[in-house]
Amino acid sequence: MAEKSPLLELAHVTQAYGTRDRRFTAVRDVNLTVREGEFVALLGPSGCGKSTLLRLIAGLQQPTEGGVLYRGTALSGVNPRATIVFQTFALFPWLTVQENVEVALKARSVPPKLRTARALDLLDRVGLDGFETAYPRELSGGMRQKVGFARAMAVEPELLCLDEPFSALDVLSAEALRGELLELWAKGVIPTRAILMVTHSIEEAVFMADRIVVMDKGPGRVAADLPVQLPQPRQRKAPAFLAVVDRVYAILAGQTQPEYLELGSAPGEPGLTRRLPPITINGLAGLLERVDELANNRADIYRLAAELTLDSDHLLHLTEAAELLGFATIAQGDMTLTPLGETFAEASILARKEIFATRLRRLPIFKWLLDTLRALDPSELEWEEVRAALEEKFHPEEAGRQLDIVIDWGRYSELLAYDDANGRIYLEPGGAPGPTPA
Repeated sequence: MAEKSPLLELAHVTQAYGTRDRRFTAVRDVNLTVREGEFVALLGPSGCGKSTLLRLIAGLQQPTEGGVLYRGTALSGVNPRATIVFQTFALFPWLTVQENVEVALKARSVPPKLRTARALDLLDRVGLDGFETAYPRELSGGMRQKVGFARAMAVEPELLCLDEPFSALDVLSAEALRGELLELWAKGVIPTRAILMVTHSIEEAVFMADRIVVMDKGPGRVAADLPVQLPQPRQRKAPAFLAVVDRVYAILAGQTQPEYLELGSAPGEPGLTRRLPPITINGLAGLLERVDELANNRADIYRLAAELTLDSDHLLHLTEAAELLGFATIAQGDMTLTPLGETFAEASILARKEIFATRLRRLPIFKWLLDTLRALDPSELEWEEVRAALEEKFHPEEAGRQLDIVIDWGRYSELLAYDDANGRIYLEPGGAPGPTPA
């Protein structure tokens, strides 16, 4: 069968923000093609630029470098043939279900009688016949998202973009809506030629998509482009399904690099500063304890997700933290505890704090902050001062998030103290004796 022509093409797309002195690159040199008839999942961890790519595809912003082509023509301005369904329902609470769908048609100057007929037809297709006069507050989360789907499809987009459309729903509602969307797509009931779905859930991507484009962060880039050659409907427990899940976990988890590459650099130094993953210390300890119970202190990461009932994004953050702190190594989708990781898993509460503090002193971002505080009299800094310094390495919002993680980890290890009332960070008395490791 001849390959269909491209509907959408991203050619060497880079998106950067900020000034020349403080420039943050969200995505770099991304190439992506979506063809008619494809359901493509854009999969990756938080912060890898997935939503940025959707905005570029919809024409809501222009790339810093590279081009966005739609049917071979460079996109200029808003893409009239693409529409986005967001993770939040974004319905107007003062409008009825029917009026919420019609509002998209009204914006395109569709005559009243035609937009009413089209809205009613779409509501019937998505299973909301009988709820036309209901208000959003009367609907469940799943039903509200169905209204969002109907509104998006009302303008008959060739390309339907989904930005984590099931993440705001409870587990059962999300599962039901995934199945219903696949049924509508398979039967050609919805007026769209291709679907591009952003997700951070590996299982969701494998369950729904024909192709999975795996992205990595720092900055966002395409790590792999995998066809999913499994017939629909797919069975989550089938060996072939699990094999694809395992393969994707292996790509996203990566492989442990030498320490000088893993740790990165500090503010004021050249090179990439490693982001600290947003995890809790208790969550990390629980993961290490579980792997410590297994043969050879080794676990298949995708099996841990099911066993611990963690979504893939959260689990990958935990494995990243274990790797960064030297508690585990990652290779081919497996996590293996290091001797230090075994010791941490089996240690007492106070011993864990000491081990954690020792490892934090090796992280460039902590070494930089501890050295800066030691050089001051008194040894304290304003939260805003530190956040501003981190903007050299991170986008302003990410700089704030990273500083919150630094404070959380620093408090646990008793290296740092923080007074939220006056927004000041302190060197914990006796918490960081001697110079930090080189």
